[in-house]
Amino acid sequence: MRPGVLWLIAGLSLSIAGCAATKPETNQPPPLSEASFNSRILELESQLAQQCDTGTELQERQLDQQQTLTADMREVGSLLRYLRQDVQQLEAMREEPVIIREECEIDESLTTKTLLGRNEWVGFPSLGTYLKARVDSGANTSSLSADEITPFERDGEDWVRFKLALNEEDVAVDSQREEWIEAPIVRRVRIIQASGEESRPVISLLMTLGPIRENVEFTLNNRSHLDYPVLLGRRFIMDIALIDVASTYLHDRPEFPGGEPAEQAGEDEAVDEDDSEE
Repeated sequence: MRPGVLWLIAGLSLSIAGCAATKPETNQPPPLSEASFNSRILELESQLAQQCDTGTELQERQLDQQQTLTADMREVGSLLRYLRQDVQQLEAMREEPVIIREECEIDESLTTKTLLGRNEWVGFPSLGTYLKARVDSGANTSSLSADEITPFERDGEDWVRFKLALNEEDVAVDSQREEWIEAPIVRRVRIIQASGEESRPVISLLMTLGPIRENVEFTLNNRSHLDYPVLLGRRFIMDIALIDVASTYLHDRPEFPGGEPAEQAGEDEAVDEDDSEE
């Protein structure tokens, strides 16, 4: 035989022998033992039992909640029926309401005080004139519009001489507009303003307002730039008067020789529209 044929036969023989010696590969898991199989079955039975117990407990809980809700609904329905019965009984017993009016006690001090409007006519018998006044509880001391204020001494006491500071619009007895007025100084007040401090003399004058006839203290200062030549403060109002801010000129204008009749005061009041805060 040829040497090439021999080598071919030898190679084929080795290949067949190698294939026979190699074990075939497989993807299947190794077989379980009896003990492992029984353990796995017990584990699965335990898991299944736990799931069954959980489902039963959930069903029992839902059933309890449903029973509780049903009982609550029955109780609410019963209460509603009782409530309807009570309403029907109340409607049957309903009568006209009885109104009991309680009488309020009236402060006697209010009946003894004079009611003033926010603006009033005042009279000065010693000056012989009437003037318009603004009633202002925010001010402490009353004030009179004065000009050419000149202090002097008389019999060892402090006096002051002045004239009324009036505008053409101010209503007054014309003959008294330029008259000099003299009065003793009762005291002085210190006024603090943005421009600085000043000391103003205070005098006492007899004043009338409706039924009121009182000696009133006035500070003297020029009010000609304001709407009212007289300002009535708390010292005058206290204990004798009340203010109705919605009303004006509740009392008649006093009359003085040389002045206009009181009936004409209505015309003066009609044009008195500027009532701005001072």
